[in-house]
Amino acid sequence: MKIAILSPIAWRTPPLRYGPWEQVASNITEGLVAKGLDVTLFATGNSNTNAKLQSISPTAYGEDDSIASKVWECLHISFLMEQANDFDIIHNHFDYLPLSYSRLIKTPMVTTIHGFSSPKIIPVFKRYNNHNYYVSISNADRSPELNYIATVYNGINPVDFTFNSVPDDYLLFFGRIHPEKGTYEAIQIAKRAKRKLIIAGLVQDEDYFYSRVKPHINNEDIVYVGNSGPKQRDELLRQAFALLHPISFNEPFGLSVAEAMFCGTPVIAFNRGSMSEIILDGKTGFLVNTLDEAVAAVDKTSNINRWDCKQWASSNFSQDKMVEGYIDVYKSILSYL
Repeated sequence: MKIAILSPIAWRTPPLRYGPWEQVASNITEGLVAKGLDVTLFATGNSNTNAKLQSISPTAYGEDDSIASKVWECLHISFLMEQANDFDIIHNHFDYLPLSYSRLIKTPMVTTIHGFSSPKIIPVFKRYNNHNYYVSISNADRSPELNYIATVYNGINPVDFTFNSVPDDYLLFFGRIHPEKGTYEAIQIAKRAKRKLIIAGLVQDEDYFYSRVKPHINNEDIVYVGNSGPKQRDELLRQAFALLHPISFNEPFGLSVAEAMFCGTPVIAFNRGSMSEIILDGKTGFLVNTLDEAVAAVDKTSNINRWDCKQWASSNFSQDKMVEGYIDVYKSILSYL
């Protein structure tokens, strides 16, 4: 079986810091290679992989302002599609744009839908529904207008995260600085719980950051450490008393939630989207609906057994489990042909 993995080019694969889609594409690629499969990764030229690497864009447009995003996305996708006949399966992590090629090639395409940025993109998925195999990353993120071949949860490479049974006492916000991720709400929870909060993540909405977040940063009880890379991510997650995840949207998955639990760190999350699939309420964290409930959950977090968090994450959100899920998808598709 020859597999082509199409990663986005907003960031390199795997990302140096932020880049969840690129991270998942990398985890799948490396997991497939470890099982002896013939894998080619289509990503930026500065990507790092044990698979065969093919690239047309030397670097990522999120890392180099001279890279025109739409131009190089077009070149990147077509670079793979012109070689489609060389592969048995194409695994698309590039959202809806590659779907427009699916009637022009013979190679079956698996598309992992990492979420819907807007309902306006669903017509593209609908148009190519019968020429693709869609995989959801949670049951909560399925559109009733689409057909799916499977749900495969995102998988984490366990070697990237260190279990810690004796954490510090700070709370952590780890994710995009954006209203829908709830950075401001995390600050309010921490202040009311009288706990230090460390904030780490990419500033995606600058107006929101400067108006709602930055005024509270004092490098004492509210600290912003920037957009963290893998080493700092592991350190922040494993040392945290709890991860705060007060989202205001129906999140498709939430990598940081699974990553925190790999470190043994419980998660306090607003009960939206996939959170009830990822968190065992009262066992690996708490599902809450209000700020008051979140503050109360902080006090209860010391009752959570951190080893239970680790075991739950290892059993459900490991790289190996994800890769096995996708291999089953590939075999199922090829058996149809």
